[in-house]
Formats: sequence, C-alpha cells, structure tokens
Amino acid sequence: MMQSFESLTPGTELTASTQIVAQQVPQGLPLVMEAGQRGRITQALGDSISLDIEGRLARFDVSQFAALGVSPPATQITTDAPLEDQIWAVLRGCFDPEIPVNVVDLGLIYDLRLSTLIDGRQHVKIEMTLTAPGCGMGPVLTRDIKVKLEALPAVDHADVALVFDPPWDASRMTEEARLETGLF
Repeated sequence: MMQSFESLTPGTELTASTQIVAQQVPQGLPLVMEAGQRGRITQALGDSISLDIEGRLARFDVSQFAALGVSPPATQITTDAPLEDQIWAVLRGCFDPEIPVNVVDLGLIYDLRLSTLIDGRQHVKIEMTLTAPGCGMGPVLTRDIKVKLEALPAVDHADVALVFDPPWDASRMTEEARLETGLF
C-alpha cells in the first residue's frame, strides 16, 4: 500500500522496494539505495524527499517515489492565474534538500524575466544562486526548476542560470525562513 506524500513526516522510515539511484546531498553525486535498504525522512517538501541513509543524505524526486512506497503529491498550480504568479508558485514548490525552506524564501532567486519571442513563444529566464558556491546540488536544482517551469502550459522555454555575484547570505531570506531555520 502506498503512503501519501502529504502524510510523510520527518523521522518516518521508508524502505526501497527496488534499487534506486538518488542524488547525494550536498555533493550531487549518485547514491545507490539498494532494494530492502531503509532510510529516515529528514524532509518531504514540494515534490522531493530527503532521506538519511546510514548517515548519508540523499534526495529523491517524484519519479522515484513508487520505489519508496509513496504516492506523488497533488499538483496545486492553477493555470488560470497570471503566468508570473504561476512561475513564482512553481519556484515556491522547489526546496533546498538540506534546509526545509523553498528557494524563493531562502532568497536564492535573483532575477525572473518573462519574454515573448518573435515567433510568439513564451520564454522564462531565472537567475539563481546557492547557499554555498561549491554545492554539488546546483545542477540538480536548476534542472528540476527548468523541467517544472516548462511543464506549465504557457511556458515554451525556460533557462535557469546559476550566478554567484552577489554572494548569497542569510539576509536574503524572508523573515519566515529565518524563523524556520532558527536564524532570527
């Protein structure tokens, strides 16, 4: 029987039914979870799960949930909202795999630009940063955001670029994010 994503809480144990290759955090390298191996949830937010597997942190995306016995979360983006609002909603559904805060509230999004190309297609350009420049999860997060943005019916193409100037610091976080992380 599948557990609903919404019912997952930190500390809950999940067992892999088949071998799964996740992303080790923060390195971004592949981490193999063998069939029958267990891990404890550190966070289940947006549409990803972070598990502690024998002292190593791994991020699993929605495509791997079935092997963990978890049903995917319900999609909550309304496509009748203005496109920019839809994009911000998508971004708020993308979470840092170590910090239980979305990329918007962490202050990682530096720029969002919408443009209509000559042929009428909608283009979205995002410039974002990471909490640590050497974090190996950068390519994972940018790819995740690009895929989610391009899944919006009104978006034809999305570019997500990592930038490190100006450097990120905790002052970019929202007040709620600072409270959540204990930095306030």
